[in-house]
Amino acid sequence: MLSDKVVEQILLIRDTGQYNMFDIPNIQVEAYVRGYHELTIFLEDNLKEYTEFIMTGKR
Repeated sequence: MLSDKVVEQILLIRDTGQYNMFDIPNIQVEAYVRGYHELTIFLEDNLKEYTEFIMTGKR
């Protein structure tokens, strides 16, 4: 399940406009560099939930 913290971290990266949000390896690197450890860990095991959120906004 997407926590509020993970959603916030996704949106902060998305709002930079630097990355295609489906470029998971670069999203993970950016999350790690920014200290968004919750998102970094979430992406390891929850790609389906992440992709659904990016595509639909549903949690």
